[in-house]
Amino acid sequence: MTTTRGQRDPLTDFTHRTVSVDDVDKTVYVTGSGPAVILMPEMPGISPDVARFARWVRDAGFTVYLPSLFGVDGAYPLAEAYETVVRRACVSAEFRAFAGGGTSPVVAWLRGLARIAHAECGGPGVGTVGLCFTGNFALTMALEPAVVAPVVNHPSLPLDDPGGLEIGADDATALAERVQRDGLKVLGYRFENDKWCTGQRFAAYRALLGDAFDGRVLPDDAANTNPPPFFRDIVGCAHSVVTAHLVDQDGHPTVQARDEILAFLNERLGGG
Repeated sequence: MTTTRGQRDPLTDFTHRTVSVDDVDKTVYVTGSGPAVILMPEMPGISPDVARFARWVRDAGFTVYLPSLFGVDGAYPLAEAYETVVRRACVSAEFRAFAGGGTSPVVAWLRGLARIAHAECGGPGVGTVGLCFTGNFALTMALEPAVVAPVVNHPSLPLDDPGGLEIGADDATALAERVQRDGLKVLGYRFENDKWCTGQRFAAYRALLGDAFDGRVLPDDAANTNPPPFFRDIVGCAHSVVTAHLVDQDGHPTVQARDEILAFLNERLGGG
């Protein structure tokens, strides 16, 4: 399915489900078949570009679980979303957007979703892909044993600490131990001068995870120069490698990044 830039994506090729974890209900969009991959949206929500990436993952041989965590599902990202979505998420009890808060509570719900997805789809485990605001959730979800293929894309939290990882101290220790014990690999992407996901943050991942963290950096001039208004006016820099700033042309660096993510998921999960 394709949508014209500027139009809302109706998401009609996804099954709309209500998933309950610990008596908390959330809408989850599901599509595809094969091993499970949980794709978390970036700010300001499940945009047409996020849905496009979900379809690429589906078409690579996976069942995609796309939870609705904030914003209007399928909406084209306008600058006005800063007031209506971003500010609300930053003060939400589910998300700890600023340093000192530790791991965001919503991750516990997402770990539960990973258990459900693994039970439904089988296979060696579950892949997790985080984007921007949810970027680091892909890693902290790995405290759930079912998660075996985490991908952190341009993680932006905590917003006020360029070298922070939005991980509580106990969780950080447990993650480092799991990486060593289980041979977990973590793939990450960012643009070189991204002010929301800095080189300091990737250095912090490497300090925590060692060589298990494969952080890849794209040049700023590889970014789409005509992203949606939210990314042009609010984000204000090359940021979203496989969604808003992707250039959908064969051989382009952002498309190569997308294909590398799909290959990583296939290697770890055995997709189609």
